[in-house]
Amino acid sequence: MPSVQDWINNPLGVVDGAFAQNNSGAEWEKKVVEYFKEKLKVNGAQSWVPSLNDVPLHYLKPNSLVKFRCMIQDMFDPEFFMGVYETVDSSTNSKVLRCGKYKDVTDCGQVDFNSRNAVTSERQTFYCVPIPGESQWVKEISFHQARVVPSTSYTPNRHKRSYEEDDEMDTQAQQENNCQWNDSHRNVESKRLETEAPSQNNSPSRCSSNLDLNFPLPGEQGPACLVKVYEGWDGFKLNDMLEVFGILSVDPALSLMADDKEASSLLDPTESMETVEEQRAHSPPASLVPRIHMLYAQPLKHNNPLLPSAVSEDKGACRFLSGVLSELTSVRSELLTYLTHIFLGDSLAAEYLILHLISSVYARRDVLPLGKFTLNVSGCPHSSPYTDQLYQIIQQLVPSSYQICMSLHNMNNQRMVPRKDYTANRLVSGTLQLASNTSLFLDETQLEQGQLDATGVRNITALGNLISWQKVDYDFNYHQMEFPCNINVLIVSEGRSLLPSDCQVHLRPALSPPNLEEYLKTVQLAQASSQLNKYRVYFTVARSLDYNISDQITKAVEEDFVEMRKDDPQSVSAEDLHRMLIVARLLSLSYGQTSLSRENWIKAKQMEMMRISRTQQQKCVNGNEP
Repeated sequence: MPSVQDWINNPLGVVDGAFAQNNSGAEWEKKVVEYFKEKLKVNGAQSWVPSLNDVPLHYLKPNSLVKFRCMIQDMFDPEFFMGVYETVDSSTNSKVLRCGKYKDVTDCGQVDFNSRNAVTSERQTFYCVPIPGESQWVKEISFHQARVVPSTSYTPNRHKRSYEEDDEMDTQAQQENNCQWNDSHRNVESKRLETEAPSQNNSPSRCSSNLDLNFPLPGEQGPACLVKVYEGWDGFKLNDMLEVFGILSVDPALSLMADDKEASSLLDPTESMETVEEQRAHSPPASLVPRIHMLYAQPLKHNNPLLPSAVSEDKGACRFLSGVLSELTSVRSELLTYLTHIFLGDSLAAEYLILHLISSVYARRDVLPLGKFTLNVSGCPHSSPYTDQLYQIIQQLVPSSYQICMSLHNMNNQRMVPRKDYTANRLVSGTLQLASNTSLFLDETQLEQGQLDATGVRNITALGNLISWQKVDYDFNYHQMEFPCNINVLIVSEGRSLLPSDCQVHLRPALSPPNLEEYLKTVQLAQASSQLNKYRVYFTVARSLDYNISDQITKAVEEDFVEMRKDDPQSVSAEDLHRMLIVARLLSLSYGQTSLSRENWIKAKQMEMMRISRTQQQKCVNGNEP
C-alpha cells in the first residue's frame, strides 16, 4: 500500500496507487477499503473529515474525502460503469490502464472502448437526505465537534457559486481536454440504466429554482446526495440512518451532459428508454445534488452527537457508557423535576412522558411490535400555546422529531404516505418517511369539526397503522408495500384521542400560573445547556439498554395477577397485565436497571392504578367521553 500522507485531501491518489501496484485482481480494492477504515479508526480521525452537513458544498474540495450523516430516502436501480479502461496517447500511441472506480468521469485522454482490458462493473445508487426532523442542537453540537484539516481547507474562487455561474465552469471544463464520460460504456442488453447527466431539458440555472429535493418533511434544509455504493449494498435498507465516508464528486461535466448534444450522443441507445422526468430525478445537477462515492458507511443506531455512534469493542465508548449508567438515577430525578414543572406540577404525567421517550421497538412477534409505547396526554388546553411549547421542550431533548398539527386542513392536504412515481421512477417522500426513533408529536387540540376527504381518511388510517403496528404502507399505485418503522408517537388532546394509543394519562395540573407562556419559558431558561445535555444522553442510553425478567420475578408477577383478580375477575384483564409489564420494563430501564426488580414491579402497579383511577374520574366528569 503506498504511503499517503494526505489521505483526506487526495483519496483518489490512494486508489490509483493501489490500482497501479496490483490491477490484475480484486485484492487492491479490498486494500483500499481497509486502508480508509483503519485511518478512520484512529482516535478523532472521523472529526477531521469535512461534513456535508456542516460545510457548504462550494467550500469543499472536489475529489476530497467527505462524510455525510443521512437517511436513505430512495434506492435507484443498479448502473454499469467502466471499472477499468484504457487510454491512448494520440502522439505516441502508448496505452495506459486506468481505474474508473470512485469516479464519475474518466481521466483526460482518448478512451479505447474496444480494449480487451476494459472491465465493466456494477454499482448501486442511493438517494440520501439529511436525517428528517433532526434537532437544531444536534446540528450545532456536530458542527462544534468537527475539526478543520489544513490540507482540505479549500477556498473557492468566489464565496458562493450561483447556479448561473455553473455554466461558465461547464464551458471551461469543455475546453480542457476531450474527457470522456465514465458511464458512456453501458451494457446494451440492460433494459434501463441510470445516467449521470441531468435533465436534458433544463440547464442548472433553470432547474435550480424548481428542482424537488424530495425531503420527507417540509421546510427541511441541507444537501441531498447521490451515494454510489460499490459493495454490500444488499445490507442497506430504505430509511436506514448512515454516516457515509466517501469521495466527493461535483464535476461540472455532470451538468454539462445535460445540454451538450455531442456528449449526449455518447450514451447507449437504450438510454432513450429513460423519460425526461426520470433523468431529472436520477441525474440532477451536481452543484445541487453532489455525488459521494462510498468508501465506508457506518450504520447509525442513533444520531445523538453526545454519544459514540455504537458501543461495541471500543473501550473508550464502554468507559463512557459506564460513567453515564452510574449517574442515570440522579439524572432521572432531575429530569422528573423538570418535566413535572412543564406539566404544571403533575408528576404522574411527567413519569409517563419519561417512559414514552425511552420506549423503542426491540423485537417483533409475528406482526406485533414489542416495546412500543404510544402515549396520549389528554386534558391539554386548546386556547393556549401550551402544546406548541411542549413540543419545543421535547425537541430540545430528542435528536429527531416532527410535529403534526391535526387540523382539518392539514389532514386533507398533507402527503403523509410515500408513493411511487413510475414516470420519474422514484419514491416520492411523505411526512411519515422517518428514521428510527424519531419522536412524532401529534397535536389533536387543533382538530375542528368538518369533513375529512379521501386524503384525510388515508392520512388518519396511516397514523393509526403507524401507532398500532409500527408500519407505514407505501403507495405503489397497484399495491401497497409495508415498511416497518420505530417511531415514538406522542398524542396531545383535550379529551381522549381519536387515534389509538397504548396509554392515556389525563393531565391534572397542580399549578395555575397567570401567564402560562411566560412560566414555561422561565422553566426552560432555568435549564443550563450542560443540564440539557445530561437529559439528551440519558434518553439515548436508557433506550439502548437490554432487558430481561428472571424466573423468580415472573412467578411473582403471575401470583400478583391471580391475587388482583380474586375478588373481581373483571377488574384486571390480560391487556391490563400486558400494559403493566410494559410500564415495569420501561420503569426499570429509566433507572438504568436491565432486569425487573420486585420494587419496580410494585411501583409500576401503583402508577397504573393511579392513572386508571384518574382516567375513570375524568370519564365521570365528562359523561359522554368514550
